[in-house]
Amino acid sequence: MRTKVAVAGASGRMGRYISDVIAAASDFELFARLNSKTPLNEMLGADIVVDVTLPTVSPKVVEFAVENGIRAIVGTSGWSGERITALETRVAEAPDAGVLMVPNFSLGSVLASQFAATAARFFESIEIVEAHHANKIDSPSGTAVRTAELIAEARRFLPTVAPHADQRARGQLVAGIPVHSLRVRGITARQDVIFAGEGELLTISHETLSQDSYEAGILLALRAMRTLRGVAVGLDSLIEPAPTAP
Repeated sequence: MRTKVAVAGASGRMGRYISDVIAAASDFELFARLNSKTPLNEMLGADIVVDVTLPTVSPKVVEFAVENGIRAIVGTSGWSGERITALETRVAEAPDAGVLMVPNFSLGSVLASQFAATAARFFESIEIVEAHHANKIDSPSGTAVRTAELIAEARRFLPTVAPHADQRARGQLVAGIPVHSLRVRGITARQDVIFAGEGELLTISHETLSQDSYEAGILLALRAMRTLRGVAVGLDSLIEPAPTAP
């Protein structure tokens, strides 16, 4: 029996791509495509909804899904830590509810963020430069926010050196890390995490060359939703750690 999936934001570029991935998968059924004019009750009957709408719309989609027993994958940026904490409280009241927040469906991007968190323990000068296509509405990107949060968590009580961070040209501080956002034509997505130490520079880069890079992550997220309960953040929460040598 195939899992029924609704896509909210199906008329957008990412929504169309996700819809195509679902339609081509043998273990999923594309149950409904929702756009800005579609009532949310069109997703009733689906097992999962994938939300790739707008930051102002996404909370309504997720709330409706939780209220109606539909598990949700959130690919929309703009969810703050406070909003996610409030969602965790709401989801805890519904034992079978599951919500997965996905800042980026690219497995390569997820791994790059994890590598950055590992490197963060060894450098105190860290900055992030992210670039997306000119039509991306939000900045900084959800990926950059997630990366900064992972870096801050890895460093814990170790301070990060970010001189003159009060100046606007120094970027936006996210979890103490300066983040610089570019919105330019001719690019899909790129992120550079720059670490500097005495006499050396380390840059961890990831660039999305086409939407095809998202397919594996989309399917990983969808298949995880069959058993996921509560709120999880990032595809990294689904990736098994490498086995240690005996």
